[in-house]
Amino acid sequence: MQRPVLHRWDVTPAEALEIQHELAARVIEQDQTGVVRLVAGVDVGFEGARNETARAAVVVLRFPELTPVESAVARLPVTFPYVPGLLAFREIPVVLAAFAQLNTAPDVLIVDGQGRAHPRRFGIASHLGVWLDVPTIGCAKSILCGRAKEPVDRAGAWSLLIEQGETVGAAVRTRPGTQPVYVSVGHRVNLDRAIALVLKCTTRYRLPETTRHAHRVASGEPIDLDSGTARLF
Repeated sequence: MQRPVLHRWDVTPAEALEIQHELAARVIEQDQTGVVRLVAGVDVGFEGARNETARAAVVVLRFPELTPVESAVARLPVTFPYVPGLLAFREIPVVLAAFAQLNTAPDVLIVDGQGRAHPRRFGIASHLGVWLDVPTIGCAKSILCGRAKEPVDRAGAWSLLIEQGETVGAAVRTRPGTQPVYVSVGHRVNLDRAIALVLKCTTRYRLPETTRHAHRVASGEPIDLDSGTARLF
């Protein structure tokens, strides 16, 4: 399915900041996930001596079984400089190229990055969610903005991530004895639902299976695909 193009990608950092400020107002923080049968994860890496090539892997998993249904990998030249807070402009073009190869449409996308927990409340998870118009969750390994109390050491414990009095996400303990992950609204989901889905997508490890499978595919590891029927875009 074709989505409307929201902006150009060949922009300057100053123009990128303006785009983030403008599109942040389009984020929907109400839960619109409905019945979730398919979840997807994304991994982006870089190749070459100067990281001149971006590589994205997308893996769709059946939910709640968390068995892989389909995967896709894309590579594109990097055209945007490394600027903290503007990683979406460096990474989303190659993610979209990977998504274009899929035959199955995920109900929810879990992104290894920030959503609302971003200085302009529009991290890569929000940007990708608004662009694709898909319920999207940010699940990052570290904090970009705000502070959170350390959750108690049990799976499922969490505490609010706050910046300047505003709740921007949550620190979530997915496994005891590990560091929390940082969950935030991307698009078309609320924080409670985002936390619940991340926890349901986490099994024996700190990171959700969506992220782990996408990283495996991006690294060239084979995965066994579930041959069950999946919905088309």
